[in-house]
Amino acid sequence: MYATVRRYEGIDKVRSEEITRKITDSLLPSISKLPGFSGYFLIDAGEGVLTSVGLFESSAQAHASTRLAATWIRENGLAAALPNTPKITAGPLIVQGRPAAPVKPVLVEA
Repeated sequence: MYATVRRYEGIDKVRSEEITRKITDSLLPSISKLPGFSGYFLIDAGEGVLTSVGLFESSAQAHASTRLAATWIRENGLAAALPNTPKITAGPLIVQGRPAAPVKPVLVEA
């Protein structure tokens, strides 16, 4: 299992809701169709920071998700709302815990 963490700083707070909706409606379905997909999470870290975590079976698959996300940002006109290049951390999972039964994806409303 391989994880990619992308930290986006300087998010336009006015467009934060739009970004979240577009991620839910179009990015997540696209990423979830990639080979090796195992999970995707978006974290609102506050103060204009969003962090995504993607889980894949291999590094190549995880890197493909990063390319897809970059293309998606451009194609959805979100470059101004996400003005800074994300800080990316990626690598193999060396410790993990999971529930016994799979969990359905949900959008968590604040």
